[in-house]
Amino acid sequence: MQTSLLIQTTKNKELVDISSDVQAEIDRWGCHDGVLFLFVPHTTAAVTINENADPAVQEDVIYALKKAFPDHPAFRHLEGNSDAHVMTSLTGSSEIIFIEEGRPVLGSWQGIYLAEFDGPRKRRVVLKCLPG
Repeated sequence: MQTSLLIQTTKNKELVDISSDVQAEIDRWGCHDGVLFLFVPHTTAAVTINENADPAVQEDVIYALKKAFPDHPAFRHLEGNSDAHVMTSLTGSSEIIFIEEGRPVLGSWQGIYLAEFDGPRKRRVVLKCLPG
């Protein structure tokens, strides 16, 4: 079972909660128990798991990344989005999540996020469930 989510981002840098989209695909597949692989096939977007109870956390993550990796004239990449490439490399393009009883195994306050670092754009998240 494999599919892709298409997510339209709205900001240059943001975390978009895709937890409900992921759950909808698990439900559609009927994947009761197994392993879920998520992969973002972009060099300036990523996928991550973080707190979903307080939206300020997502803002803090973006703030910290922008502070740690500001756009800088010393960057040599001609497109001007080197900061986005660095953020993506450090955040990661994939996650593996166990599925138990039809639900992703996440902590009480965890959600699944598409991390946009060079938007707004339409982004793709590939999902694959291996039952078992």
